[in-house]
Amino acid sequence: MFRIILLFITTLLSVQCQSQTETEEEKKVRQEQIIQEYVYDCADKINYFLMMKEYQACLDAGIKKDSTIAYLWQQKAMPYFKVKKYEVGMEYIDKAVKCDAKRYLPYRAFIKCVFAKTYKAAIKDFEECIANWGDSYEMDHTYSFYIGLSYLQLNEFKKAENYFKQTIEKQKAMFKEAHHLDLFYYAITKYEQENYDDAVKIFDEVLNQYPEFSDAIYYKALCFYKLNKRVDEYQNLISQAEEFAKRGYTINEDNAVYEQYPY
Repeated sequence: MFRIILLFITTLLSVQCQSQTETEEEKKVRQEQIIQEYVYDCADKINYFLMMKEYQACLDAGIKKDSTIAYLWQQKAMPYFKVKKYEVGMEYIDKAVKCDAKRYLPYRAFIKCVFAKTYKAAIKDFEECIANWGDSYEMDHTYSFYIGLSYLQLNEFKKAENYFKQTIEKQKAMFKEAHHLDLFYYAITKYEQENYDDAVKIFDEVLNQYPEFSDAIYYKALCFYKLNKRVDEYQNLISQAEEFAKRGYTINEDNAVYEQYPY
């Protein structure tokens, strides 16, 4: 019995010594090898829509080798979000955040906003991101954009307007032009607050970038209807919006194939 205990302690000390003597570069190489073997050479070769159990088994084997690799947890979570099993996926993305908050806290916040639609939780995560790392980008949009979108969905239109205005000003300062989707939702906040003339001006800015954007055309038409003027143009715009919508000209975000974006 004493020999068994001694062997256990010796083995434990050996493992601890290996961990302590591994350099950061060696750790990086080792973890990249695990990712290559269990993600790229295993999970990525499996269609998770058809074989979810087999897909997850690849990642579980990698996690068994090293449970501190955040990317493995994110890859476990991702397909569950795409099949709308949000709570299942969230358990895994929480673990990814614990392993690498800087990389995966913004991603989790994005998932809460666009996929799970838990807007208050999304705002909390994005505010933490801004406090820690500034107003950076996730999935092509600023953290302020997603906070604005969350407030829009919570019917807090003035707060939403302020966040969209903030991100639009930032983009115009950097790129001379704001993203058409940021402008679209900024216009929607004006529409919801019954500032229809202002909304029309912003929708026109959207349509200068994306002339076939059926959703922007539709809401511009509704502004004319609410203003009770330009009736002929309202009817023409509705017809135009219907035609472009049939042809697939709508919100063209990558994740729009999995989730319907607001408005």
